[in-house]
Amino acid sequence: MGEINLVIDGIEVKGQEGMTILQAAEHAGIEIPTLCHSPDLTPTGVCRVCVVEVEGAKTLVGACHTPVSEGMVIHTRSHRVLETRKAVVELLLTAHTGSCVTDIHARECALHKLASDLEVGPPRFHVRKPRTYPPEEDNPYILRDLSKCILCRRCVGACNEIAKKNVFSVGYRGFRSKIIVGFDGPLDKEVCKDCGICIDYCPTGALSKAPGN
Repeated sequence: MGEINLVIDGIEVKGQEGMTILQAAEHAGIEIPTLCHSPDLTPTGVCRVCVVEVEGAKTLVGACHTPVSEGMVIHTRSHRVLETRKAVVELLLTAHTGSCVTDIHARECALHKLASDLEVGPPRFHVRKPRTYPPEEDNPYILRDLSKCILCRRCVGACNEIAKKNVFSVGYRGFRSKIIVGFDGPLDKEVCKDCGICIDYCPTGALSKAPGN
């Protein structure tokens, strides 16, 4: 693999062909926030939290899936980038209903931590019909609360790529989109056993261990 020279936030960085912007930044000790990304999974770029500004590009690009190229000049904390990230997180919080305010596990929610780091306040956007779902307790190993799901698809990737079970997928369209099991059936013990891999990759409280596990 050939060496690539680029500049990130004014720092000269040496990357390798095939690296993403996120990987090159991490190699240089520069932090770019992510939600849907995991180094163990194929990048999807769905959350758009990791957007950065590349000089010469018309739009912001997702750092987790955009490959580096020779001479690339990247800004990870420009005004445009930070305002876009804040707006993305605010939109995610708008659709992120549930009991997070009173949930003792909210401090472990990556979305809440990111909102705090970016100083994002209560969402300004109004949703006529909030996307709420009752907590599911059909499985003795996993509790699922889709009201806290941000559609990052990490559970889908973990189940498909690591566990090789292909239990989860994305169903419906637009605001009705959600993570489904089969043809939108229950997550019971007949389709999902006790591997728990999806729980480890969920950045919010949408998936958690059932009591006694």
